[in-house]
Amino acid sequence: MIRGQVSAARWPDVARLPSARRARTAVAAHLVGRALDRLPLDVNPGTTGGRSATRCRPDITIHDPEAFFRRIGRDGLIGFGESYMAGEWDSGDLTGLLTVLATHVDDLVPARLRGLRPLWAPSRPRRDRNTRSGARRNIHHHYDLSNDLFAAFLDPTLTYSSAVFSVFPARSEDLPAAQQRKIDRLLDLAHVTDGTELLEIGTGWGELALRAAARGARVTTLTLSAEQAELARARIHAAGLTDRVDVQLRDYRDAEGRYDAVVSVEMIEAVGAEYWPSYFAALRGALRPGGRVALQTITMGHRQMRNTAATRTWISKYVFPGGVIPSRRALAEHAAAAGLRMVSDEGFVEHYAQTLRLWRERFTANRQTVTDLGFDTVFQRMWEFYLAYSEAGFRSRYLDVRQIALAEKPPRAARP
Repeated sequence: MIRGQVSAARWPDVARLPSARRARTAVAAHLVGRALDRLPLDVNPGTTGGRSATRCRPDITIHDPEAFFRRIGRDGLIGFGESYMAGEWDSGDLTGLLTVLATHVDDLVPARLRGLRPLWAPSRPRRDRNTRSGARRNIHHHYDLSNDLFAAFLDPTLTYSSAVFSVFPARSEDLPAAQQRKIDRLLDLAHVTDGTELLEIGTGWGELALRAAARGARVTTLTLSAEQAELARARIHAAGLTDRVDVQLRDYRDAEGRYDAVVSVEMIEAVGAEYWPSYFAALRGALRPGGRVALQTITMGHRQMRNTAATRTWISKYVFPGGVIPSRRALAEHAAAAGLRMVSDEGFVEHYAQTLRLWRERFTANRQTVTDLGFDTVFQRMWEFYLAYSEAGFRSRYLDVRQIALAEKPPRAARP
């Protein structure tokens, strides 16, 4: 365990155990213990970790059962993640363990108790709302951590979204070409060619803008991340494409002008459900007649989306404050309300699981680099849990990833 070494100033809810009634902890121990016993897992109470004894099932080794169940009893899945950050449990196959839990998520709580979720699940704090100032703060929390941190696990294209591979299992050396393949598919969906005026919402570190400009497009790309903007401009300058790409530190709600095409890659997840109407209105408002929108987005089931949109989760607390993953139904409804129709919608969930596996492996291999950058053990366990948690979501099909093309709705025919 590392809890005694954790900085209380940096990680207050990890450094200290939450206050919790003994009865609540006992109930959590009973319910969670029974659930774990029913799942294809090896549960190892004790002080040593390692691979599961059967070597064919994921394992969980609980170093401090009292703390583990106390956190879960008090804070549910947030407590489960914080317990891992504190070193109170481990697994020799973290992604496999989380995949089993994601696959059987509806079995973890008895059916008669699921309807009580609103009574114990914490609401999202108002400070996480994606107002203009809140969106800048939320983006800064994640994307301005350090360009060098992201370089430690991303490939040289610095592309932070699902790749599209040509063969499985994917290898680390496949990532750059797979990321460029993904980008080219999106540019094709948006009909980006020589002379296209393109708006990109969500710059990342500039790879899509670079590839679009190399096609002959003129690109305006928007970001709220100062760190990303600085490096994207440097990469664009190094490629000799400054005259074709304009990187702006600007909220999507303040986009100016109209364009032949709009592309946005895994950006809507950071918008927040409350602001999806504004996001789709911005897409529609930026589009010239006959233009196309191409989106890449993570999705989840509509019921799951409604639950996570209303409550605080471990991911929203520690990784993406203000973020909500949409459902396909929500995407279709908000697009239609903004005057857009879906032209195509294609999923490639296996590709995101492979992408995340490679990122996680690279992060683990470069752990010393991450340490040298000043990121402590708790951060590293948090980031490892985040990558494994996300990979498990796609491996279990709890999450999906889609590339979607949108166009303006045709005008209604006049009634005779």
